[in-house]
Amino acid sequence: MSAERERLHSTVLVGPSGEPRRYRKARRRAAAAIETDAKRVRTAELKAKAEAERAERRATTYLPRAGEPGAAALRTPGRFRLPRHQDTSATLAGAYPFLAEGGLGSEGVFVGQDLYSGGSFVYDPWVLYQRGIITAPNVVLAGIVGSGKSSLAKSLYTRSIPFGRRVYVPGDPKGEHTPVAELVGGKAIVLGHGLANRLNPLDEGHRPSGVSDLEWTTQVASRRRDLIGALAATVLERSLSPLEHTAIDVALTAVVAGNDVPILPMVVDHILQPRADDDSDGRLAEDGRMVGHALRRLVAGDLQGLFDGPSTVAFDPSLPMISLDLSRVAENSTLISVLMTCSSAWMESALLDPAGGQRWVIYDEAWRLMSHPALLKRMDAQWRLARHYGIANMLIFHKLTDLDNVGDSGSAMRALASSLLANAETRIIYRQESDQLGVTASTLALTGTEQKLLPGLGTGQGLWRIKDRSFVCQHQLHPAELEAFDTRLRMTGGQS
Repeated sequence: MSAERERLHSTVLVGPSGEPRRYRKARRRAAAAIETDAKRVRTAELKAKAEAERAERRATTYLPRAGEPGAAALRTPGRFRLPRHQDTSATLAGAYPFLAEGGLGSEGVFVGQDLYSGGSFVYDPWVLYQRGIITAPNVVLAGIVGSGKSSLAKSLYTRSIPFGRRVYVPGDPKGEHTPVAELVGGKAIVLGHGLANRLNPLDEGHRPSGVSDLEWTTQVASRRRDLIGALAATVLERSLSPLEHTAIDVALTAVVAGNDVPILPMVVDHILQPRADDDSDGRLAEDGRMVGHALRRLVAGDLQGLFDGPSTVAFDPSLPMISLDLSRVAENSTLISVLMTCSSAWMESALLDPAGGQRWVIYDEAWRLMSHPALLKRMDAQWRLARHYGIANMLIFHKLTDLDNVGDSGSAMRALASSLLANAETRIIYRQESDQLGVTASTLALTGTEQKLLPGLGTGQGLWRIKDRSFVCQHQLHPAELEAFDTRLRMTGGQS
């Protein structure tokens, strides 16, 4: 019995975890001691910090509540009181000259300095559209010669290229964009009499991705038919009759069916001398006689040498920039219109590509281009479908009275030209002559204050009207840009 009791007394009591209880108690006491020491240290640190702050406040000298004494304090004998005043926020804004427009944000292309706020001015039509600030990405730019509008246009589209945008210039009457295209790794297509370059209006053009063979065949046939009709209407300076459209369609169908690379001279021959199978009653040749002779000017007349063979140049939409240089034919308005019509057809096939990305389309010297009905209709269609295509069109004027040269007052052409302005929510106005202020203000719905700004704007300064908001911006150029964009070299003898 005593042996059993001795065995029980020598047994160590353990808990459910199998660890002796005295070990757990010792560990808890040690943890409590560590936590107590940490609290004591934190309390001492907070106390020392509080004492230091009190000592700093006691050592700081403050001015009296009523201000410094003496005559230099400029205090009034009584308490300064102002009567209450109530007014509109528009009027009270004049009492706070240090307030300025917040700008358009920091996303996009840097343009220059906002002259009212002193901050940076940034603009990007695609960003503003995504943010809901504008609903139409098109831009109208107007300014007298020497005001700096061309440099602004070039800066906007070249600075957009690093953001993944591409640039199309379907017509460059002065050749200003050719050196810019070459500098950014693009291509300038130079056409003119005496040059080896040829432009075949019947080329298939760029095939958009995801288009089936049947769809592509139909699109090419439709574009060729519309293009030949537009070329004939441009040369004839009138609309075509249904009989003339039939003559073109019959000739085009025969040429495409019998040739792998159809060219314009073949179409002209079939219009003037249709096949017997196509002209059973002998009247088709008479119906298409005027159209045939109009198109013959492009292959054997005063406009020959540019459209009478297979294309020697290609429109590559994957390049950063493509420009059609028309400086060699600037004296012939009909030829410019024909070339622009062809390049617009090329460009449309690229714009229809859903994988084409976002693109600038620049219409320089717009007063030349808008005087041709066929070209104006194409421009209007591209402006209306800008959001669908993912493009931003830019129309560059000298002055808004250039629109008076587009058709007669009240005509369909004048209405189309006016609609281009209506579909552009970004209007950039550079310096205007005094006699142009009233027309500019009424056309662009400027306020009286905005109108008074225009004659005093300096070089590179412009009034930016973006929907209902206005800014005055000083365009800033990098020295390399200034050298590349300068259009005064011929006048200054190479000294910019």
